[in-house]
Amino acid sequence: MAHVLDEKKQLLANAEKFKDQLSKIKVLAFDIDGILTNGAMTYLNDEIGFNRTYHILDGYGMKMMKDLGFKVGVISGADGVPVRKRFQDILKCDFVFLGNEDKREAYKNVLKMGFKDEEILYMGDEFIDVAILKRVGFAATVPNSSVEIQEAAHYVTKREGGNGAAREVMDMVRYAQNLKAPVLEF
Repeated sequence: MAHVLDEKKQLLANAEKFKDQLSKIKVLAFDIDGILTNGAMTYLNDEIGFNRTYHILDGYGMKMMKDLGFKVGVISGADGVPVRKRFQDILKCDFVFLGNEDKREAYKNVLKMGFKDEEILYMGDEFIDVAILKRVGFAATVPNSSVEIQEAAHYVTKREGGNGAAREVMDMVRYAQNLKAPVLEF
């Protein structure tokens, strides 16, 4: 129990530390490999391609943030049937930009949805993410990313990619904006 309380205290402290930036966030954009996954892939076959494993905390967090009024999506060099199934069909993301390692055009398309840089949070873990990390209102990465990526980010998560790192940042946004998670009650 003490560990849980310590983790919540730390998230609340981080939310307060970055409150000015996090309070403006309206869009949550995530890289996939290394952020929403641990980076491991399994080749299934030519038709399906590579499969990845995702953490339920991140997926549920994405749904929750959508329910709270945020636009949520992915910008990734990855593509394939399982990736599209997860983010388009299952999570019903507001935007899904896949298959291009030059992510700048995808980011411009998010801006065309009517948002400003300071309203966008982006999580990425690789050099192809740096251009966006340097531009957004709040940039986050994971502890196993390269030092240069960490230097480009405002925040480095405690959790590693694929292990609830995205949810950690989503919870910080909720705390900074004083939003309660929807909890069902009897």
